[in-house]
Amino acid sequence: MLPTLNESGAIGTLIGRITADYPGAEIVVVDDGSTDRTLSIVRQWVRKSKKIRIVDRKRFGLKKGLAASVIEGILDSRTKFVIAMDADMQHPPEVIAKMAAMLRNRSVVVVATRATVEGWALHRKIISKVLIWIGYLVLAVRGSETCPDIFSGYFGVDRKLFANTYRQNRSRFVLEGYKVLFDFLKCMKRGTVKLDTVPFDFQTRKTGRSKAGMAQALALLRSFLT
Repeated sequence: MLPTLNESGAIGTLIGRITADYPGAEIVVVDDGSTDRTLSIVRQWVRKSKKIRIVDRKRFGLKKGLAASVIEGILDSRTKFVIAMDADMQHPPEVIAKMAAMLRNRSVVVVATRATVEGWALHRKIISKVLIWIGYLVLAVRGSETCPDIFSGYFGVDRKLFANTYRQNRSRFVLEGYKVLFDFLKCMKRGTVKLDTVPFDFQTRKTGRSKAGMAQALALLRSFLT
């Protein structure tokens, strides 16, 4: 499941990698109002394969936000398990195989954890560390599930588990935010699900630009409080 917003520089390459490495995999692209060629590139792939679908959120006037896109994509999927990943090639597709194997072997949540992070400035690393520390504190106080990378955007999950958790805790998911995994974890009691992790090297963005900014930081603070 690929959430997109102006990812024309990478989306075609990523879909090509996934279709080549994982023939038969269902790919759901959830677009949040791209103004570049993202949708036209994906439509070219849709014409080639019935396994690729587009959810155009702008067309239906849905609320914008990365979290909203990821949730929409998971709920719209038709498979038992769903793997959510960024569409900018910072999440290496070769990790999908390991995650899928764990999901088939009784895990209901698999989180790809960032072992290394390339290309981040010092101030961004410091801010990230502080926010992660706060996030861990929030989860600990609430007795919620946790993992080594609570803010990872690369994770696999049992679709029904995620759907049921979301429907029972809608008000705790910050749709305009971008830390869906954290919102999901805080709704799960610690030790109640089989959660596994897979390390990966977070790649430097080669195209497009980061969507992170003040609005997303404020949304994360709301996630801490709900």
